[in-house]
Amino acid sequence: MMSPKLVTIGPDDSVEAAQRLFELHGFHHLLVLAERQLVGVVSDRDLLRNLSPFVDKLAERPQDLALLQRRVHQIMARQPIVIGEEAPLDVAACMMQVHDVSCLPVVGMTGRPVGILTRSDLLRGLASCAVPAEPAQW
Repeated sequence: MMSPKLVTIGPDDSVEAAQRLFELHGFHHLLVLAERQLVGVVSDRDLLRNLSPFVDKLAERPQDLALLQRRVHQIMARQPIVIGEEAPLDVAACMMQVHDVSCLPVVGMTGRPVGILTRSDLLRGLASCAVPAEPAQW
């Protein structure tokens, strides 16, 4: 169920770089890596909470643009909750619920990220096995 396609960012990259990655790839979470080790997660919600609503508007001020130059480590969630690649989906769902997170970085035996599992992935997985193929059977 996890997505093995990882797009990552460094902790010292700018918030503007994170914004571009979100726009380019159309997803909601970025894994933050330092020397190939997971150090945090930044979500599109983290980004929105830390940006001025005036960016790219007529009322934009210099201090609004300055927020884009902040570093990712200033807005990321540190010490992310992770899950092993062999963990069952029900354990992942419980972990997301208990820790109130919308994604779990999936780590391999070395502790390095090998994927990411989101709430959307879980829902998609449950829907594919629970819903009959024919709408008439609903």
